Amino acid sequence: MYEFTSESVSSGHPDKIADKISDAVATYLIDKNINHRAAVETLVTTNMVTLAGEYKSDKFNKDEIEDIVRAIVQDIGYEQDGFHWERLKVYNELHGQSPDIALGTDDFGAGDQGLMFGYACNETPNYMPSAIFYSHEILKVLEDERRKGDTLLNSSWLGPDSKAQVTFNYDSVGKPIDIKSIVCSTQHSDDLSIEEVRQRVIDIILPVVIEKINPNTVWHINPTGRFVIGGPDGDTGLTGRKIIVDTYGGYAPHGGGAFSGKDCTKVDRSAAYMARYLAKNVVASSKAENCTIQLSYAIGIKQPTSVYVYADGKVRQDIADEIIAKVDLTPKGIIDKFDLFNLDLTETTNYGHFGKASMPWEQIDLWT
Repeated sequence: MYEFTSESVSSGHPDKIADKISDAVATYLIDKNINHRAAVETLVTTNMVTLAGEYKSDKFNKDEIEDIVRAIVQDIGYEQDGFHWERLKVYNELHGQSPDIALGTDDFGAGDQGLMFGYACNETPNYMPSAIFYSHEILKVLEDERRKGDTLLNSSWLGPDSKAQVTFNYDSVGKPIDIKSIVCSTQHSDDLSIEEVRQRVIDIILPVVIEKINPNTVWHINPTGRFVIGGPDGDTGLTGRKIIVDTYGGYAPHGGGAFSGKDCTKVDRSAAYMARYLAKNVVASSKAENCTIQLSYAIGIKQPTSVYVYADGKVRQDIADEIIAKVDLTPKGIIDKFDLFNLDLTETTNYGHFGKASMPWEQIDLWT
């Protein structure tokens, strides 16, 4: 018996606002042009958004980028005194890509060195670990509740900023049993008591977890009490600070590179998508019940420097060799396989980059 915990954050969490802006601006700069490049970092704080990073694109207009920033903040639902889409200041410090980096990436060598991991298991219908799966699901239903109707959100008692954390009990052979505890903190309007907030939140999320809780499951809803001031006015947000939320909730290794704001010549992003695809296909084809894939790259070099497969507690060089023979693992091969330069990167930003059926790296077709 053991326990394992993962967390997720909402689309209105400060770090996710930054990720969404970075992905939106990167999508704009890439403009479906395979020769364009983008690496966009965002900082959000009280009524301020700052952009920094590099690009190679003939589509750069500061006014258009500022409009994108404001539209993202408005869509998330921020019309608060301390963070308002109309009143915030936008500082754009983006500049051209270094020609030294372009030497390695213009010919579709890897955009940087690094190691990337993919993972899959048979615990949930989308081949994701249980704790991160249910953490995402809790926040998705809260966001659905917040966005009910056609009007954005300011009359709602729910604010945009929220977090969830789920702890699962596992048996002695590594199978998930049930939920030990649920933590959920959500921004709310000032006119509700903490007791009202807690009961409303439980009523919303209970249907999502009802089959996994037990009579002893512990609920921590807004455990500190009041949570009225939220978003960037309460806590600064930065691109790339939720890399565990974006992946497997800590249940699998992480190479350290963030995804958001990067075009897909950056193997931090594209090779992580490929590693997930490979791991999911290993499990879906019944070659293993769980699988970890590691890929590594050198800047400017097309082929990976290593391919590692660990499945059901064993190193599986036979599967690694089969993958190398069957799959183009170059950055260009990955880009073409998943049509990544036609991807709206903002579709990946929230509630994990993995486990979404609509994403091309989630397809099961390698051993079919």
